[in-house]
Amino acid sequence: MRRRVVAVLAVLLAASTLTACGGGGGQTLTVFAASSLTGSFDTLASRFEQAHPGVTVRVSYDSSTTLAEQIAAGAPADVLATADQQSLVAVERGHDLAARPVQFARNTLVIVTPPSNPGHVSSVADLAHAAFVVCDPSAPCGAAAKTILHVAGITAKPKSYEADVKSVLAKVQLGDVDAGIVYVTDAKAAGTAVRTVAIPSRLDVTNPYFVAPVKGAAQPRLAREWVALVLSKGGQQVLRRAGFGPQQTPPSPRVTTQQGSGR
Repeated sequence: MRRRVVAVLAVLLAASTLTACGGGGGQTLTVFAASSLTGSFDTLASRFEQAHPGVTVRVSYDSSTTLAEQIAAGAPADVLATADQQSLVAVERGHDLAARPVQFARNTLVIVTPPSNPGHVSSVADLAHAAFVVCDPSAPCGAAAKTILHVAGITAKPKSYEADVKSVLAKVQLGDVDAGIVYVTDAKAAGTAVRTVAIPSRLDVTNPYFVAPVKGAAQPRLAREWVALVLSKGGQQVLRRAGFGPQQTPPSPRVTTQQGSGR
């Protein structure tokens, strides 16, 4: 119970710092999204507001696991977009989704170093002798990185485990470490601020991204329209430009939805 209260209070406290795109009054659509979606969803939020005068889109970015736990604890949100399937389990347990999640993109990982590459990292194997950071294994980016390191036979421990991929990227950009493992999309967004080292396809892990409206949402109609925008041709083009791969068609997570508006 204490954990539930703390989680809800944390969300309410963070409400004032949610990313707000545009202004206006009227209705507010609250979207919870994986931090790796920041650039793409900021762009889509602006488009959504332009198409819906008087509507403000507020996006809260964090680790998929954290966001899912917050919704399961009762945090107010209209839409949830995660960077994996597993994070939806906590939401599924409480029957907190209004519809089955739909896969809308996929992402892979890459090694990034400072431009000068002080650790001389040119392959996954070089991480064995470098100071590197990864996401915490509880986050999708961390779980994928853990798998890559295991398959590659890298037993060296990361210098730290970061809360999300943005934190990993920041450590590398600041020169605090020799390398980090981030999503391809984040490396692309960083541009010349980092140097990239490809991860062989035999080692790489593909993370599927899912989106779904939240049951009991304050704006259920807008939530459905947001999902439609993400899946639309225009939405997919924004994601492709950011480096996301196209959605595939594996079975969606088995989420049971029930009648009623309670959460």
